[in-house]
Amino acid sequence: MAHNIILVRHGEQLDAEHGVIDGPLSPRGIAQAEAVGRRLADVEFSHVWHSPLERAWETVRVMSEQMQGVTTEPSALLMDCIPAGKSEETPSVFDPFFGSVTDADIEAGSAQMADAVAEFLAPGRQGETDLLVTHNNVIAWFVLEALGAPAWKWVTLNQANCGITVLQQRPGRPWALVSHNDLGHLPVELRSGIPDAYTI
Repeated sequence: MAHNIILVRHGEQLDAEHGVIDGPLSPRGIAQAEAVGRRLADVEFSHVWHSPLERAWETVRVMSEQMQGVTTEPSALLMDCIPAGKSEETPSVFDPFFGSVTDADIEAGSAQMADAVAEFLAPGRQGETDLLVTHNNVIAWFVLEALGAPAWKWVTLNQANCGITVLQQRPGRPWALVSHNDLGHLPVELRSGIPDAYTI
């Protein structure tokens, strides 16, 4: 039996465009969380973990109202972070982003994601289905791990608010990316957190 991990990015945060680091969901973010909760309502989860940041915590709270009998647990390993720094292969177009990132940010994020991979992608949990409600960069790093892609590529991956990404490991096989950024449960007006071209 397979081990499945369903990754959901938190809903849209209120006032995020004004530089607010964390906070509650916007009205659209609440609607997104309700929609993804309905989408996943019939899945029997072995564990439900979420980032302790407010926007992720509120997302899983709203989702759980649509998913009866779900017990959730915060994990610091799912906090928003910078999982890796700029390398020689990183295109220069990302220089402005990394210009505001410190060595301490990178060191902390790298250590966090190493622990997160060891915790959540550990072998020997066949037959389980886990839900992780977390952040864009964390999901990007898990996707890279599943694909075995170069570390710098994480910065090129973008997940929509309340988009669904599914990873799966079958016995004797490496992790596989089953689906990425599934938005089938979100009408166009509820899609956010991604380039406008993706909202079609």
